[in-house]
Amino acid sequence: MEIESGDIADGVTLRLLARADAGPLSAAYVDNREHLRPWEPRRPESFFTEAGQRERIDGMLRVFSEGGAVPFVFQAADGRIVGTITLTGISRGPFCSSSLGYWVAADQQHRGLATAAVERVCRIARDTVGLHRIEASTLLGNTGSQRVLAKCGFEPIGMAPKYLHIDGEWRDCRLFQRILHDRDPAL
Repeated sequence: MEIESGDIADGVTLRLLARADAGPLSAAYVDNREHLRPWEPRRPESFFTEAGQRERIDGMLRVFSEGGAVPFVFQAADGRIVGTITLTGISRGPFCSSSLGYWVAADQQHRGLATAAVERVCRIARDTVGLHRIEASTLLGNTGSQRVLAKCGFEPIGMAPKYLHIDGEWRDCRLFQRILHDRDPAL
């Protein structure tokens, strides 16, 4: 699958994850550990190492090559990784759907990066991946992500009790979806 990189805002590029990103991605997670803590699962210490990220990237790229995910990074003009956005759990056939997850570095907040990336990834999901819909979830109190999803045409579809294990507890989440098109799924 051919997916083009592109500028999303102020010199930040959205591009596919690469194996060479292990070091920069490890540094990004270390730098943003406290910023991300309330929104992510608890991670083993190995997650924050270059070796841990290399192993994780290898797994994600394997799933990408099998058509089950599309992982992206946000790369600043200085080469730093300042966020990620990923389509996961890609399902074909009558469902033709995926889940969306993303984060933006603490020092890059309120620049429109998440909104620009979500919008671009939705276009890629529709035009290149061929998906019918994308689902996303947020913790109930994550109003920032809820605003991003609303700006990008996602509609709330419900609340899921104890949906994700985040920061050491099962958390309730608000669920959203965006319908990308109404064409028949590819046979």
